[in-house]
Amino acid sequence: MGTKFTTHMREILIIGAGKSTGVLVDYLLKKSEKHQLQLVIADKNLQSAQSLAADHPKALPLELDIFNPSQRQQQIEKADLVISMLPARFHIEVARDCISFKKHLVTASYVSPEMEELHQQAVENGLVFMNEIGVDPGVDHMSAMQVIDRIRANGGHMLSFESFTGGLVAPEDDNNLWNYKFTWNPRNVVVAGQGGAAKFIQEGKYKYIPYHRLFRRTEFLDVEGYGRFEALANRNSLKYREVYGLQDILTLYRGTMRRVGFSKAWNIFVQLGMTDDTYHLEGSEDMSYRDFVNSFLPYSPTDSVELKMRHELKIDQDDFMWLKLEELDLFNPNKKIGIRNATPAQMLQKILEDSWTLRPGEKDMIVMYHKFGYELNGENKQIDSTMVCLGDGQLQTAMAKTVGLPVGIAALKILDGKISTPGVQIPISKEVYQPILEELETFGVRFRESETEYLGYNKLSL
Repeated sequence: MGTKFTTHMREILIIGAGKSTGVLVDYLLKKSEKHQLQLVIADKNLQSAQSLAADHPKALPLELDIFNPSQRQQQIEKADLVISMLPARFHIEVARDCISFKKHLVTASYVSPEMEELHQQAVENGLVFMNEIGVDPGVDHMSAMQVIDRIRANGGHMLSFESFTGGLVAPEDDNNLWNYKFTWNPRNVVVAGQGGAAKFIQEGKYKYIPYHRLFRRTEFLDVEGYGRFEALANRNSLKYREVYGLQDILTLYRGTMRRVGFSKAWNIFVQLGMTDDTYHLEGSEDMSYRDFVNSFLPYSPTDSVELKMRHELKIDQDDFMWLKLEELDLFNPNKKIGIRNATPAQMLQKILEDSWTLRPGEKDMIVMYHKFGYELNGENKQIDSTMVCLGDGQLQTAMAKTVGLPVGIAALKILDGKISTPGVQIPISKEVYQPILEELETFGVRFRESETEYLGYNKLSL
């Protein structure tokens, strides 16, 4: 169950024992002797914390209800640094306590407006509040800024920046027709792109893709050794002009990577309305998969669900798209969804989880692709930078590695005073990204670069 703390030990409080916390804990425990660390792993489920602590003498598992202020504050007050691996919406209470007790904080989540409001207090107290230090956001920020800063240092002027990330299944376990399995939060996949048009800028022109068109506007990307992927636009690329200091950039586009053909098939669910999360279906708990599909199709006294769906979507029965739908067992009258008062998105998620959950021993993959267009000495050039990280099974997934490792490395650098600029921040300064990227390389998180002439876009297509 761990040892008692000694006065010279530095305590790191980790709140949340979720999917990527295992890699984080493993990293810090391997450093615990040399860096005099004691970890407290706190979770509402004591068993989860105990599983990660694994009876290590420098790890203390703890049952913690973060909605119990006195319990939460008692633990934060004792720590030297706090890592919150909680769902993003719960960070803010932890952050406020960290201000009160003057503790550094690390999270992998996007900076919320509430977190941003704590910036001045963090600065005044000399506290580093590091956010967005996972994979996306995180590794994407650091790897992008490293190249952008290098281009500028050499006298170059940025013309374009495109960045894409995908959480996918490793090639050896890519064994379904969709070439996809859930490697992270399935809900985020099902509702991706909703809530407004995707916004970006191309060659100085603002572009918008509404949700109902999002999955039909893709571009191809080739990654050496891993073949071809497709990319679709993220919701708002424009906010990164300010973040990366690219206010006068001509092209700025961020997107999500999938294997070719995924988006076209996914668009079927979008067009039928199955990804909608704004209303509930009556009698959802008693619906079969077949009932769910049928509820989005016109009534017919004679035609089967299959026939109605093919007719509605204009799909031939020998079309590869149809085979993808059949593979999901969508038309099974015996499989029940079993969720009371469910939205269409929740029901679709349940169906997909049955088919797209990684089986024991199957591995995931993170792929990242940056394109930097710039002008130097009158010449237009382009740097393509790619990173592929493969998982090592259930506990050491690529997703867990690329989230857990940057969080752990950042925490240690802050504790050791090597990252010291105070305030609420993301990892875009050289002080932060340089040492973290260097250490990530030792774990195989490595970017490969190639340089070509930058051609920009065909002016006629703008």
